[in-house]
Amino acid sequence: MKVVLFCGGYGMRMGKFFQNKSEFFENNPKPMLMIGERPILWHLMKYYAHYGHKEFILCLGYKAESIKEYFKINNDHFADWNIELVDTGLNTKIGQRLFYVKSYLKEDDVFMVNYTDGLSDVNLNAYLDYFNRHDKVASLLSVKAPLGFHHVISNNNGIVENIKDGLGNYDLRINAGFFIFKNEFFNYIKDGEELVDEPFERLIKQGQLISYMYDGFWKNIDNYKDKIEIDEMYEKNNSPWILWEDYKG
Repeated sequence: MKVVLFCGGYGMRMGKFFQNKSEFFENNPKPMLMIGERPILWHLMKYYAHYGHKEFILCLGYKAESIKEYFKINNDHFADWNIELVDTGLNTKIGQRLFYVKSYLKEDDVFMVNYTDGLSDVNLNAYLDYFNRHDKVASLLSVKAPLGFHHVISNNNGIVENIKDGLGNYDLRINAGFFIFKNEFFNYIKDGEELVDEPFERLIKQGQLISYMYDGFWKNIDNYKDKIEIDEMYEKNNSPWILWEDYKG
């Protein structure tokens, strides 16, 4: 099954904090940020390849040449992977990037999509089985919101009655960026639209969008704090997303 990965991000929120790595972001897109000796992009592709999905469509944007050069130099490492590198524009919306690679998916009844800035150990086979059983057009992975704020409970007069670390018993969930789509999804999206705005609204109205709720490991790498945390996990050999056995670092 083909996997579409969005690789055109600037990494602006990350770059603000990585002052000593500003040169990196001047020459590389966010998915090329390293975890150990490999970029985030590689870790995510290796995750899909672990489940036998080795056909990738990379939607390139900012500093596309950096990704092209990486796969050119490391070509021997991806001998059994089929990788399409597609320039989809510098400031293109994510939904529009998917729209631009529609022709690469015309023979595929089902395909997978990912934002390329999050890692998980979710069992992909179980997720695909769930999708197939429900027979809907689209599915997203939903995880518990990893919010570290204090939950404040006040009365109508503004008097604080309680304050708790985290969100208490509230089961708030967010979109984790791991999608499965039928090819029919292209009937719900128009050129120039964002992925989860207008297209998902149309799917919701027709009852064609489902959520696979997962409470295991998922980590978004969106800012400096996230990157420090994922690096610390990796350095301590606590890397739940590395499911494959042939990893050499």
